[in-house]
Amino acid sequence: MRPKRMPSGRVRVEDIARAVGVSGATVSRALNGTGPVAPEVKSSIEAAAARLGYVPQGAARIARARQWPVIGAIIPHLENPNFAAGAEAMQNRLRESGYGFTLASSGYDRKNEFEKVMALVAHGAQGMMLVGAEHDPEMLNFLQQRNIPFVVTWVLSKDVPSVGFDNVEAAGRIATHLLDLGHTRIGAIAGITRDNDRARGRLEGMRRVLAERGLALGQQALIERPYRIVEGQLALRALLGTPNPPTAVYCGNDMLAFGALIECARQGIRVPQDISIAGFDDLDFASQIRPALTTLHVPAREIGVRAAEYLLARVAGEPAPPTVEIPVGLMVRDTTAPPRKS
Repeated sequence: MRPKRMPSGRVRVEDIARAVGVSGATVSRALNGTGPVAPEVKSSIEAAAARLGYVPQGAARIARARQWPVIGAIIPHLENPNFAAGAEAMQNRLRESGYGFTLASSGYDRKNEFEKVMALVAHGAQGMMLVGAEHDPEMLNFLQQRNIPFVVTWVLSKDVPSVGFDNVEAAGRIATHLLDLGHTRIGAIAGITRDNDRARGRLEGMRRVLAERGLALGQQALIERPYRIVEGQLALRALLGTPNPPTAVYCGNDMLAFGALIECARQGIRVPQDISIAGFDDLDFASQIRPALTTLHVPAREIGVRAAEYLLARVAGEPAPPTVEIPVGLMVRDTTAPPRKS
């Protein structure tokens, strides 16, 4: 049976002790490392603490005592340049207001994200920035029970506060651009759509616009890959090996697009004369490489700043708009052109 919580929703050491069937002193020794506890008992205590959403209060008190308020952020991956840029902009904006900043990555894993959120709250985080609209409901409930404001980013949401843009509409702009150039055989190197609502939304946007023109994204024309350059290279190699290869390829982000361009150069395929390539994000290198990449510009730094401003207002008890839409735009450069005539 789930232990009864205090009115505040905070789980106590005694709750964990009852759940495991040990004393409160044993729980304290296990969680604080202040004394010997049998390994199997320690594992049971730690599992119960995670299941119940226990947050040690000592670290939060220390943070408050130092008068150094902290706001946290969880991003999917530290190696994504856009997430890194957004986090840095958020950190700088928080510092201007006298706030500290804590950052962690989830690896696109909801359980891991929940664990990181609990850890940041345990260290005194008074607000939380998250990426994407889909999260573990228990994690959101965990934040709401503790009156910790949060905001989701890189998306727009009707259900929770958000700072971002419509991924479906944005990817649809890329599809429209390629179709208007005359391409009818369009392939896609998408990000992994499982546990990634942004990748799914972008793929939906491509499919929707293609369907409006009487076309479909065939199974052989779609490959899902992690957001890494080498994965884009391998994916394009696979697309080019199909019986009817595409004349244009949409890539779920610029890292995949860079990989696709590298594979074209390796095979002696001219871009855009032989094939068009389009990305998503507009990373710094996108405009500097040759040929310069056609891509969807996402102002990551502005997202970080606006997320920080929303959380600062909420922590201070001030009103803040629940939805902040960040404008994005298609950057037409040198990697897209009409298809070559047979």
